[in-house]
Amino acid sequence: MQRRKRNDDRPNINDEIRASEVRLIRPDEEHEIVPLERALEIAEQFKLDLVEVAPDAKPPVCKIIDFGKFMYEKKKKEKEAKKKQHTIQVKELRFRPQTDDHDLEFKTRHAREFLEGGDKVKATVQFRGRDMLYTEQGKELLQNLAEELEDVSKIESNPTMEGRRMIMILAPEKN
Repeated sequence: MQRRKRNDDRPNINDEIRASEVRLIRPDEEHEIVPLERALEIAEQFKLDLVEVAPDAKPPVCKIIDFGKFMYEKKKKEKEAKKKQHTIQVKELRFRPQTDDHDLEFKTRHAREFLEGGDKVKATVQFRGRDMLYTEQGKELLQNLAEELEDVSKIESNPTMEGRRMIMILAPEKN
């Protein structure tokens, strides 16, 4: 019998189990502590596999089940759990110190959509050349944005200068 290449997320089955005694869970829900050889014989009688479901327990817990079906259901559960997961993205909005009112309103509407969708918003004011003289205008712009969106967001990080950029992060308000 050739040994297959070991896959780390797969539990030990049949001859791969290294314990001398195991806590055996039979298909008929009977539990008992038996030597490994006896557990393998019982699994053979049921024409199923002996699968180590809790290797860290003392003694390890082994279950007599159809291994293929077990792995299929495990993958199905993992896939379902992954579907229910929601990843939060950070959407970035860029401004200049002299950003016009209409542009500000337009970008504020987008920020509102992002926040209502559960994403964070990173508002950045870019200062170029002589714009560095207007850092107060940039800070005021970001504070106005935060006030405009205070019903759907909270400030995660206040406006801070990073080089030639002023950055503020808004997070969606928890309902």
